[in-house]
Order: sequence, then C-alpha cells, then structure tokens
Amino acid sequence: MKVIDVFEVLQVRSLTGPAGLEREVDGAYMSDLLSDVMGKAKENQIWITLQTHRNAVAVASLKDLAAIILVNDNQPDEDMLVQAREDGLPIGLTSLPAFELAGKLYNLLGKA
Repeated sequence: MKVIDVFEVLQVRSLTGPAGLEREVDGAYMSDLLSDVMGKAKENQIWITLQTHRNAVAVASLKDLAAIILVNDNQPDEDMLVQAREDGLPIGLTSLPAFELAGKLYNLLGKA
C-alpha cells in the first residue's frame, strides 16, 4: 500500500504536497522519543508521533521512513514542513489519538 492510499483511507490530511506520496508502506512505528525511533524504526514505515519540529524530519530521513503522521491535531512548526518538502517526506495530520490511528493503520495494512 502507498502513503497516498493510507492518507486517503484514514482521512489523514497531507501537509507537504505530492512528493513521496507514491512510496510503499511496510508498516508503522509509534513513538515520541527521537532516540527510540532512531534505534528501532524500519525503512518504509510510517512514524506516528506528536513531534512537530524539524528534528523529527531529520530522524525520519535518516531511517528512510515513508512518512510522518502527526496525531491529536498537533500542528507542525513551519521549519518542519520546509525541511520535509526539501527531503520529499510526506507529513500528514489527523485529529485521532496515536492509539486509535495505530489500530486503524494496523488493520489497514493487513496485519490483523
């Protein structure tokens, strides 16, 4: 499944334009600790978080993640969006809490 499909089905609003939306998604990782994501997230996963600063984009790019989805309507800093656009990393926004989004994404990706 592609990032664009995940965003559409789960009603996640894309904040960074079309770049990266055609990338395949292999799973997800949910954490708000940058060091945890650096150590355990896998390539092509979607990162579910409330982190709204540009360092999150640096970590996602380092780990070659497919996208970041911000939960609880946490609005990103402008420099986060600028960096994500430069890196071609999709940033999505949802009003859902992390737990609910993770469950829906788990089911959508056929892991249940």
